[in-house]
Amino acid sequence: MNLPTLRQFKYLVALRDHLHFSHAAEACFVTQSTLSAGIQELEALLGSTLVERSKRSVLFTPLGEEVVERARGLLDDAAGIAELVNASKAPLSGVVRLGVIPTIAPFLLPRVLPALRRAYPELKLHLKEDLSQIVCADLMAGRLDVVLLALPYHCGDVETGILFEDPFLAAYPAGEAPAAKKVAPDSLDRERLLLLEEGHCLRDHALAVCGGAAPRLGNSLLGTSLHTLVQMIDNGLGISLLPQMALDSGLLKGTEVETRQLSGKAPARLIGLIWRKNSPSGEDFRKLAAFLREHQRGVTGAA
Repeated sequence: MNLPTLRQFKYLVALRDHLHFSHAAEACFVTQSTLSAGIQELEALLGSTLVERSKRSVLFTPLGEEVVERARGLLDDAAGIAELVNASKAPLSGVVRLGVIPTIAPFLLPRVLPALRRAYPELKLHLKEDLSQIVCADLMAGRLDVVLLALPYHCGDVETGILFEDPFLAAYPAGEAPAAKKVAPDSLDRERLLLLEEGHCLRDHALAVCGGAAPRLGNSLLGTSLHTLVQMIDNGLGISLLPQMALDSGLLKGTEVETRQLSGKAPARLIGLIWRKNSPSGEDFRKLAAFLREHQRGVTGAA
């Protein structure tokens, strides 16, 4: 079945607006014969008369009036699609579906999103917060466009933009922190180490800092979030490792939890942005990574 074209509908709407073939043709930047032939082809295709023609006037049939109104909607929709595509060609514009993990989202996004909105007002971020495994699966399945997470984490065939390091600090209940300003990672009491639940990459990063498998106590007392973990520490249930980003955002406010830096090469997780290697928006995501990286430098004063 052959369908009418947008051009034919455009000619029909122009004729209804001007009620004059010559004026309608001028508005469409075509000859009068071209416009007239286009409308005749439309009528033939639909098998109905839409316009009553005479030497003195142009009249639209009731069906013609209804078709014109429907055609206006189609032309508006087509123009909207064109605008959407053109807008998407601008750097960091249009809808971007961003996945982010729970140990980053509440600590980084409130600080960076207002600046990102000012820099790229046409960017519309749709956010999804979930565990690394889930946002990675959504990325590879095309349900997300880009993911903000902590590295190292294997997520498939992706391109990675490293943003910054997020150091770990040892956290103790009040009165239990060593006198020294720095502590060695291997001096931490592994049997008192509190961890996040399985599925949080921060759990794996903390274990990597301390080495070995999860302690027995850590397996029975697991935090569902960093806020829960802090409350467990504050209540004297054990010690843990907390990321600097969360501490800078006021995670310990209202608690008596004490922290100490770790000695040696400061253990840290890498915060990164990842996207599919074959993504057509790869250049935009590199720009996004550069923006987040520069914003963090402005906040921390890092070189």
